[in-house]
Amino acid sequence: MKQSEYFVRTVKEVPADEVAINAQLLIRGGFIDKLMAGVYSYLPLGVRVLNKIKNIVREEMDKVGDEILMPALQPKSLWSETGRWDEIKDILFKFKGRGGTDICLAPTHEENVVAIARQRVNSYKDLPFALYQVQDKFRNEPRAKSGLLRGREFVMKDLYSFHTDVDDLKKYYEKVKTAYLNMYERLGMPAIAVEASGGSFSKDFSHEFQTLTSSGEDTIFHCSCGWAQNKEIAKVKKGDKCSACGDGIIMMSKGIEVGNIFKLNQKYSKSMNLLFTGQDGKQDNVYMGCYGFGVSRAMGAIVEISHDKDGIIWPKNIAPFQVHLLALGTDKEVLDIAGSAYNELKKANVDVLYDDREESIGVKLKEADLIGIPIRLVVSNKTNGLIEYKERSSEEIRKIAVTDAVKQVKEYYV
Repeated sequence: MKQSEYFVRTVKEVPADEVAINAQLLIRGGFIDKLMAGVYSYLPLGVRVLNKIKNIVREEMDKVGDEILMPALQPKSLWSETGRWDEIKDILFKFKGRGGTDICLAPTHEENVVAIARQRVNSYKDLPFALYQVQDKFRNEPRAKSGLLRGREFVMKDLYSFHTDVDDLKKYYEKVKTAYLNMYERLGMPAIAVEASGGSFSKDFSHEFQTLTSSGEDTIFHCSCGWAQNKEIAKVKKGDKCSACGDGIIMMSKGIEVGNIFKLNQKYSKSMNLLFTGQDGKQDNVYMGCYGFGVSRAMGAIVEISHDKDGIIWPKNIAPFQVHLLALGTDKEVLDIAGSAYNELKKANVDVLYDDREESIGVKLKEADLIGIPIRLVVSNKTNGLIEYKERSSEEIRKIAVTDAVKQVKEYYV
């Protein structure tokens, strides 16, 4: 993609009320545009990142469930069955439809998915199954001030599972936990499974997936053995010996929650009368689990943990492009070498953004660091027929031939 033909527009100024690093860098880098508090447009670079996150999420979730797509518009009658029309009224966007029908924009989809299931589940033979979607959600958050970390409109993956008994639910729950950890690894966003309250759903722990960063809002107590608990339920303090492994010392860190999973048990199946007939001929309410992951929130969290003073440092699996090729200067030799490199990269199926604009050297280099594509290739009068190869996360710069540059890029992305 030639940058002169692509809608990439960096900006110098960000809204004064944007204090979160992720919002500042994503706006400055031309990934998102702020419409109002908690509501953002995704520009071409942002859409590319968002879609790559979605693709990884779908690939992992397809291993544990089937994708559907439920509507954002929801009738009051559905939410009244569970009592949540009034229970969570403070975060619901409510309005009147034609004929005076009360409608909300769904902040989550338990009611909708149970309504689907109860028309299709009759006996134990219809269970278990799991359904997920990747969809926009709407919550009237009272404090939408953390960029993509707390939006009023945001992209979420929500998965719901249906089971005949607690044991089957627990087995599936562990399977999803593993799928989540795989997903975070592929996203380049290290996360740990943190025990948290099961709330009104379950006496068991739920699990939050936290990525540790000093800018996080949650406090986590954890051990190198893998044990971790949210401060809200923890009965330990920093420096205590870990009771889980007996050897480790408890650490305290800040984290950003980037996912959570719950055993819902029969909470929604009872209130919405979702029943099945067992092998013994008796009826019981279906057991359920729910598994959430903030897609757009993950994009913000990654920027929070992966940046420097110059801009974003994208993990290679979700970067908007694999390579940022810069032609510095307008000399024919420079443009010929850069053009040749661009063509060779495309032939090798490398996703490349080619900065062919008539801009100053300083502007091009500064914007490249801000945008944060993992590999930068530079052609200039100083490269003497070669290409400067630099990884965004490193200070090392090497001069190599065009053919070697393509080889280096391919090796990086193996």
